[in-house]
Amino acid sequence: MIKDTQKPHRPIPEPSGMASRRASLDILSLVGKGRSLDDALASCRTFDALIGPDRGFARALATTVLRRRGTLDHIIGPYLDRPLPARAARVMEILRLAGAQILLMEIPAHAAVSTSVTLCADRQETGGYGGLVNAISRKLVKSGPVALAKLPARVDTPGWMWRAWERAYGPAKARAIAAANAVEPSLDLTLKKGEDATDWAAKFAAADIPAKVLGTGSLRLKGASDITALPGFDDGAWWVQDAAAALPVRLLGDVAGKHIYDLCAAPGGKTLQLASAGARVIAVDKSGDRQKRVQENLKRIGLTAETITEDILRWKPADKADAILLDAPCSATGTIRRHPDILWSKSQDDVDGLTQLQSEMIDHAVRFLKPEGVIIYCTCSLQSEENERQIDAALKRHTQLSRVPITPDALPGLPEAVTSKGDMRTFPSMLKEEGGLDGFFAARLIKTS
Repeated sequence: MIKDTQKPHRPIPEPSGMASRRASLDILSLVGKGRSLDDALASCRTFDALIGPDRGFARALATTVLRRRGTLDHIIGPYLDRPLPARAARVMEILRLAGAQILLMEIPAHAAVSTSVTLCADRQETGGYGGLVNAISRKLVKSGPVALAKLPARVDTPGWMWRAWERAYGPAKARAIAAANAVEPSLDLTLKKGEDATDWAAKFAAADIPAKVLGTGSLRLKGASDITALPGFDDGAWWVQDAAAALPVRLLGDVAGKHIYDLCAAPGGKTLQLASAGARVIAVDKSGDRQKRVQENLKRIGLTAETITEDILRWKPADKADAILLDAPCSATGTIRRHPDILWSKSQDDVDGLTQLQSEMIDHAVRFLKPEGVIIYCTCSLQSEENERQIDAALKRHTQLSRVPITPDALPGLPEAVTSKGDMRTFPSMLKEEGGLDGFFAARLIKTS
C-alpha cells in the first residue's frame, strides 16, 4: 500500500489586525449609506465586538479617512484609469484605508498593504479587486508622500463650505480652520459645581492620564479612551462637554433659583450646567432616545431637571421663563474635528433649510420669555447665515428684543472670541497650543417688554 506523503493543506493565516480594519471598513460603509458617524459607531457589530486598543485603532482609522478623505481621493485618483463602478464603492473605501495608514498614520507599509488586499477577499463584490488594491497601495508607499506634501489645506474641505468661510472670515482664517479640523480632538470635561478642576487634574495625572485646566474652566484630557472607566465617572463628578460648548450657559451669569428653558437640550451638557448651578430647568427635545441620555446623565451626576419630549415648535409651556437657552439645530460645521462625516454629509441646501427652522424657533421661544428675560441663542455652526445673520434678522423682526453685548471678562481665557457686535464666536483654530476647540456661536438678547 502506497502511503500519501503529501502534507495536509494549511490555510494561510490572516495578517494581524484584521478585525479592527474590518470594523473600520464597516463603519465607513455605513457612513457612505447616509448614517452619521455616531450612529455607525453605535450600530456596527464588528466594531462593537472589539475591545481595548483594537477598538481605539478602528475608530481612529475610520475617522482619519473621513477627516482626510479629500486628500486621500486626490492622491489615489491618478492611479485609477477610470472611476470605480457604484457597486465597487467598498473598494474605494479599502483604498482610502490603505492610504490613511500609509500616508497619515505611520502604519508599516507591509501591514497596510497586506491587510487591505485581505479585505478585498471578504466579499464577492470586492474579491476581484485585490490586484488593483495591491498595485495602488504599493504606489502610495513609493510616491504618495511627495503628492501629499504638495496638497493645499483646503483639499479636505468641500468647496461650498470653504467659500462660505472665506466670505465670512477671510482666506487666512479659512486655512486655519481647515488645519485645525485635520487634528484629532482632545476630550474635555465640565465639572459639577463644588468640584475643583486642579484637584481633578492631579487625580487624572496620577492615573497616567495627562490633564490640563483650560483658561475657560474646562478640564482637558489627553489619550483618554473608555470614558466610563475614567476616575470620577461613577461618582458623577463631571460630564463630557467640549470647552466651547460649555461657554453659552456661562453667559447667563448667576442662574441659581431661576426658571430656565433649555430648548433642543439633548444630549444634555447645558442642562447639566444649569442644574448644577442651581437653576430650575425644563429641558425640551423632540428625540426620545436622546432625552433618555439626558435623564441618565442627570441621574449619574445627581442633579434634577424636568425633561419633556416634544418638538419645541409645538410645545406651549404654562409659565414664562426667566431665561431661555436655545441651542438650535444646525449644520454643526464647527464640530468637524469630532464629527468628520459632516464634511461629506452636509450641503448648502441643508444650511438653507436649517436657517428657516432656526428663525421659526427663535420666534416661538420669544413668546415664552418674561419681560427683562434673557435668551441665549447658540449653534455649533461656522456658517454665518445660521448665526450672525440669523440674529440680525431676529432683531429686525422683534423690536422688543435687544442685544446684551458680551464682554471679554465673560469669556476668561478666550477674550478673542468676542465679536465686534458683542456676540461670541469661537473657531477650531483657537487655543491651538492646547489642542483647539469646537466652533461655536452665541448671542445674548434681552426682552425689553
